Amino acid sequence: MEPEEDDYTAKSADASRMGKAAEHLIAAFCILATRGVLNVSTSLVDDEGVDLVFHRRGSTATLAVQVKARMSDSKRVQSEGFVAFVRSQTFAPRPNLDMLFVAIDVVHGAVMKAWLIPSRDYEATLGAPNSRGRYRFSASMKDDSKDRWRGYRLEAHELPQAVLRRLDGLVEG
Repeated sequence: MEPEEDDYTAKSADASRMGKAAEHLIAAFCILATRGVLNVSTSLVDDEGVDLVFHRRGSTATLAVQVKARMSDSKRVQSEGFVAFVRSQTFAPRPNLDMLFVAIDVVHGAVMKAWLIPSRDYEATLGAPNSRGRYRFSASMKDDSKDRWRGYRLEAHELPQAVLRRLDGLVEG
């Protein structure tokens, strides 16, 4: 088990600013990469575990996404690992909620790797939250890794299409 000090938000006073910038980067990238087919809404207040809401032009289906970003200058990402924590108090699994764990290249302002995981798939792997009420996510960024999250791992260019596929699988309404 990793110590809580590996939680990026516990290390940096600027974590909220960096997290919000990562959310906007992902939103803009997905809109641009789909030439406007995807649209994205953001939350003014993030107290319910939803950072972005995606929808396809001409459709009413929506996909809520909780984003957990880690930056390329962190030791864990530099060693091709990824660890994040999800608050149990705001984690409410449902068919139209996905978890997006994303490594961000701070030099280039770009997505490095991402894991888009339906919240119910993530929930199925969870035990009890830790003493701080958080669930741990740990994955490898290495191309040859065989960790449990390998099937969800995406290269940057794959993320927008993965969001579109998820939206296609949701019932409109």
